[in-house]
Amino acid sequence: MTGPTIGYFLSSEEYAPAQLVEQAALAEEAGFDALWISDHFHPWNDEQGQSAFVWSTIGAISQVCKLPVTTAVTCPIMRLSPVITAQAAATSAVLLDGRFRLGVGTGEALNEHVHGHYWPGADVRREMLAESVEVMRRLWSGEVVDHRGEHYTVDNARIYTLPEQPPEVWVSGFGPAATRLAGEIGDGYITTSADTELLGLFRETSGGKPAAAGFKAAFAPTEEEGLDHAHRLWSTSGLPGELAQILPTPRHFEQAAQLVTKEATRSSLVCGPDIDRHIESFGEYVDAGFEEIYVADIGPHYSEMIKRFGAEVLPAVRERAARREEVSAR
Repeated sequence: MTGPTIGYFLSSEEYAPAQLVEQAALAEEAGFDALWISDHFHPWNDEQGQSAFVWSTIGAISQVCKLPVTTAVTCPIMRLSPVITAQAAATSAVLLDGRFRLGVGTGEALNEHVHGHYWPGADVRREMLAESVEVMRRLWSGEVVDHRGEHYTVDNARIYTLPEQPPEVWVSGFGPAATRLAGEIGDGYITTSADTELLGLFRETSGGKPAAAGFKAAFAPTEEEGLDHAHRLWSTSGLPGELAQILPTPRHFEQAAQLVTKEATRSSLVCGPDIDRHIESFGEYVDAGFEEIYVADIGPHYSEMIKRFGAEVLPAVRERAARREEVSAR
């Protein structure tokens, strides 16, 4: 049976490193195909309470799990330079025997302002990302790199620990300009929306390269408990527009998230134990034609969620995708 890759999304902001490693092993055992892992310096709010260094966590995951891993996403333009990001990605790819993919984006002030540098506008950050990807790909050649660019200088840098093949670079995009850039410079596309117009723009710009999307669920014994966890931990996901890119601290996100109602959180994701609803939550991504779909859990019941999804949700989603492909082939 064919169909999309169905992966599990590890939330570095909500879970401690040991829990993320545990989730990775559980996901492999349950039958998930791959892993996403987020990269933050700060959580979105203090209630989430975590934000470990993602590269250390990836190293630990490589020792307990054989699933492919993608950063979703890291920002190689300020907090970490493209030189250091390239080295970290190369080491991760070696530890994972080539099963590592670098997902990148233009980042948020929340994470990238920590050195005290000016936070540039989106157009400048896209320029920085394009130059950063160029630098990283040159470094993965194993050659000595000198670079004098608009935003970065590299002086006699060479990466010695390299995988057999350089990591793919997938680029996130949440608007037309970023999506077009993803199509121009990326090996694939990363988003958290089932927006078919943006997906079509990426397909057109990239010449038909693959795309991945991720979303959240709040599995719990009851819908109300799941909703409580989702609203307490992730109401910040309901902030509109570019707020998520410009607010500088978890405290600011907490203030802004006071405008997000509990009912808005309820309508944005599936909460509780209803397996049929969780199956249906994949539907718009399957129907849009994403090659890869990732789901993250919210709250303390991740072990049961991963096991139940492996036994009941993944087979149903794969069957739906297979039916869609059969219809499309006629």
